[in-house]
Amino acid sequence: MVATPLVPVILCGGTGTRLWPLSRASYPKQYWALAGEHTLLQQTQERLAGITDLRPPLLICNEDHRFIVAEQMRQISVEPAGILLEPIGRNTAPAVAVAALQATARGEDPLLLVLAADHVIRDPATFRSTVEAGRAAAEAGRLVTFGIVPTAAETGYGYIEAAEALDPAAPVPIARFVEKPDRATAETFLASGRFTWNSGMFLFRASAVLAEMERLVPEVVSGCRSALNNDTADLDFLRLEREAFASCPSLAIDVAVMEKTQLGCVLPLQAGWSDVGSWGALWETSDQDANGNVLRGRVISEGARNCYLRSEHRLVVGLGVEDLVVVETDDAVLVAHRDRAQEVKKIVNQLQASKAPEGEAHRRIYRPWGHYDGIVEGPRWQVKKIQVKPGAALSLQMHHHRAEHWIVVRGTAIVEKDGQELLVGENQSTYIPLGAQHRLRNPGKIPLEMIEVQSGAYLGEDDIVRFQDNYGRSEKADLPAPAAIPR
Repeated sequence: MVATPLVPVILCGGTGTRLWPLSRASYPKQYWALAGEHTLLQQTQERLAGITDLRPPLLICNEDHRFIVAEQMRQISVEPAGILLEPIGRNTAPAVAVAALQATARGEDPLLLVLAADHVIRDPATFRSTVEAGRAAAEAGRLVTFGIVPTAAETGYGYIEAAEALDPAAPVPIARFVEKPDRATAETFLASGRFTWNSGMFLFRASAVLAEMERLVPEVVSGCRSALNNDTADLDFLRLEREAFASCPSLAIDVAVMEKTQLGCVLPLQAGWSDVGSWGALWETSDQDANGNVLRGRVISEGARNCYLRSEHRLVVGLGVEDLVVVETDDAVLVAHRDRAQEVKKIVNQLQASKAPEGEAHRRIYRPWGHYDGIVEGPRWQVKKIQVKPGAALSLQMHHHRAEHWIVVRGTAIVEKDGQELLVGENQSTYIPLGAQHRLRNPGKIPLEMIEVQSGAYLGEDDIVRFQDNYGRSEKADLPAPAAIPR
């Protein structure tokens, strides 16, 4: 019997604020390498290798992260079936509906394996075999969810109760979903043997989940269908029509479908899963040294025990401390007791309420052409370090209120200024006067690095007129960020 094709649907939304200061709105946790050399998004795709009749993935992400997603897939040599851009967050039910509609657009009816991009699974082989174990039920029209076999009476997860004894070889019917319980209730769940944690991972035929959504939440399907019918092709992306997608109610697929359907079933998964919901959870799932420490980056540990110590830039020293989380980034340092790591979200809320830049973005901001780092700023001036990928170019643009000095420190630049091109090498510089049309391009084989000094009466991001862009971007800024952004 020929297996039904399986299409991974990777949901890339979410900001992961409990992993601040590393994870922020401009660059959330799924795009960081937290549990190995590759990012969580890349690992989500890579662990699928070897699944029967696996097709290229559909990825659903925020518009602001589209180039990050595309670049991370390129790095692991994966060409997605599509990258769908949500104009606004609407939870997982509309995302699943869009994926099912897209997957069946050409008359096909594949299996959809719905996955979050920010989970850690330490045993990929067991994960793949569990997916295969759920395949027959999904092909027969059942809606399969993967329940994580509990390792403790956890109060931070929702639970799924099976209607009969759990079977690792085949899904069994679902009795009910239960919201996050108190400690005593969680302990009774653990003792019963019929409860699993709700992982938010699913396997079903595209037509089966669509039919249930049409029955249970028709307004979600109609809004998503309209958003797809009026989408806009944007390079390798499909941009969903904003008004139609915004009309969809914000619902999780669990609430919209799985808690109400008679077709739901649960398959236990025991593969070292974690949703990496806090620094404490990351400490638990990471390899620890003989003293229980997890050390990342430029870290020295002397007499430290049971700590998570991470440096992204500066040296971090843990001396005689216990049970701490210390995370250093370019503009912030977190020091927290491991037992209170979940409370980091409160700090992020405070930062966002005060409009502090550290609540949203790092000093390093990623763009399709490369990235830049804010170095220092003062009244009427600021300095940035820019890196442009080989063959990439910033947009052709001009500014009304600022001038720019560019100094090349590595590589070679072609600078276009008012229609004239200039080759600028290492230790050379050029000046872009106020009002000049200009563009920067890297014609070389190595990254171009340069220092930009901006000066003027106004350095805001909205002081830009874009005339042409290789990445299909409009004049509007792609992503809020402090001060002016080189484009």
